[in-house]
Amino acid sequence: LTCSGATFEKARRRTLASLVEFRISGVKTNMWFLQRLLSNDTFISGSCWTTFIDDTPELFTVTKFRNRAAKLLTYLGDLIANGCQIQGQVTAPGHGLEEPTLPTLLDAQGSAVNVTTAPPPGWRDVLLKSGPAAFAQAVRQHKGVLIMDTTWRDAHQSLLATRLRTHDMERIAPITAHAMANAFALEMWGGATFDVAMRFLHEDPWDRLDRLRALVPNIPFQMLLRGANAVGYTSYPDNVVYEFCKQARKHGVDVFRVFDSLNYVENLKLGIDAVRQADGVIEATVCYTGDVSNPAKHPKYTLEYYLDLVDELVALDIHILGIKDMAGLLKPRAA
Repeated sequence: LTCSGATFEKARRRTLASLVEFRISGVKTNMWFLQRLLSNDTFISGSCWTTFIDDTPELFTVTKFRNRAAKLLTYLGDLIANGCQIQGQVTAPGHGLEEPTLPTLLDAQGSAVNVTTAPPPGWRDVLLKSGPAAFAQAVRQHKGVLIMDTTWRDAHQSLLATRLRTHDMERIAPITAHAMANAFALEMWGGATFDVAMRFLHEDPWDRLDRLRALVPNIPFQMLLRGANAVGYTSYPDNVVYEFCKQARKHGVDVFRVFDSLNYVENLKLGIDAVRQADGVIEATVCYTGDVSNPAKHPKYTLEYYLDLVDELVALDIHILGIKDMAGLLKPRAA
């Protein structure tokens, strides 16, 4: 490695940057030593002496490189060239010790419903015909209570560490499409389902969307979107969030429940705008904590706090407003 620069500092920075980008496998190198040397304050200031290296033992502290970028590129290259080799994706996973008993759905006359036929129309038909704004208007004008079922997402995320497989959901999907045809939505994606599908179930989360959408064409699919964090655990660049929502909508997500655990409006704004551009239904969500019925005990999270927050969300032209009571703190009187 040979680097040069107009000044010592420019040459040092260029050399350090090159060393950081280098990846050498299979043999031992002194790259870690050179990086520590080039980052040492004494070396940077030019105040070194003859025995500087001998007198600076921290230069020899070994740094173990994880080579995550190289491993990721290797994996992606193998996937593109050879296809997926992960058991569970290339073949149907085993059913376990027992075969589950699938329920028989009965109609109003007590006769068994043939769930292999096309399911009856549902709220998704309204959305596809009229668009998100008209869909939200129709929901508000509906006189009865509408149910959003969480079995395929939050239920098994809370109870089974998000380990419900696509294979298992597919088995119950045709029955669900008939039995819950009048449901507001099925929450079945987002949250932890995305990374768990890849890390633990060895599944493709996008493939799950496609397969379940084909079996349940009549009920809106809902996902949990963590604002600027999308479905990850860090803030992503804006263009990543916009493209992610675009692809999620393309693969079958209809309703996006956008939330931020701290009710940080700037994070919510990004998610809301990304869903709007993807032509999805925006369900902006307020995370509830404290006790609005006892402001003396919880002076920060008062009714005024939540009303001001809701006003900000409504001003963003959302379609639906949600309340997320994550810890079960919303008492009847406060509600």
